[in-house]
Amino acid sequence: MNPSVTLAFLSLGRISVIDAVFYMAAQFIGGLAGVLASWYVLGKPFAIAPISFIATVPGSAGTGVAFAAEAAISLVLMLVVLEVSNNRRWSQYSGLAAGCLIACYVTFESPLSGMSMNPARTLASALPGRIWTGIWIYFTAPCLSMWLAARIFSARTPWSARSHHSAKMVHTPDRP
Repeated sequence: MNPSVTLAFLSLGRISVIDAVFYMAAQFIGGLAGVLASWYVLGKPFAIAPISFIATVPGSAGTGVAFAAEAAISLVLMLVVLEVSNNRRWSQYSGLAAGCLIACYVTFESPLSGMSMNPARTLASALPGRIWTGIWIYFTAPCLSMWLAARIFSARTPWSARSHHSAKMVHTPDRP
């Protein structure tokens, strides 16, 4: 998961504040550790163009389009995760649904915004590369859109009709 998803689940009461704080800290630290490890292993080619620490930057259409694209993909992803994970028949496929959407986003949406949906991933690449172009987009659009998706889901789905009251992506009968 990422900080935007964690905040959405927090807003739904599916995760405690203390867990959310530690999850988000771990997500930011893990993202940075991954980028630094990649830099160490891959060396200079990882740090220079065209790779440039795999930094997320707006596409050639500009920051407005990048913001709108990030907002749209974040909203759809969170709605799909909430809907699928709360359907008793389909909940076991939550990860598959999310993975398929992300694959489509990488393929078709990334030219517009760089396809992040993840503030931790964006910051992890921006820090060592000092690439701050449009970073505000990747902190605001996913968080606002996933929060909005949580509000839409809450309004449409009564608490009693929800099959899961946790932030799990994979629901197996043998694990609480």
